[in-house]
Amino acid sequence: QVQLVESGGGLVQAGGSLRLSCAASGRTFSSYNMGWFRQAPGKEREFVATISWSGGRTYYSNSVKGRFTISRDNAKNTVYLQMNSLKPEDTAVYYCAADITIQTMTPHYWGQGTQVTVSS
Repeated sequence: QVQLVESGGGLVQAGGSLRLSCAASGRTFSSYNMGWFRQAPGKEREFVATISWSGGRTYYSNSVKGRFTISRDNAKNTVYLQMNSLKPEDTAVYYCAADITIQTMTPHYWGQGTQVTVSS
């Protein structure tokens, strides 16, 4: 069982930056592919980014590629999402996810979410 706690969300102006963090409990963090998803009001939850267990591979949705960077620190059981050049359409609740099957981008564990609001 893995517990995930996100932090770092907030209100930012368009063009600004935020860094989300996700702290994970459990000794198996370093064996999990980790990632971020988001859900905007009235929309389905969507994939944002994933990083492999070693950190050697990353995957991004087309909508964030070139603006967002996912990284991890296995010594700290933490995964990060650096978000730059934010746009109003990035406004959503961002969820940390663990134990992601890369072929389907399906996680087994979810965090509670952190709100990101980008004003125009």
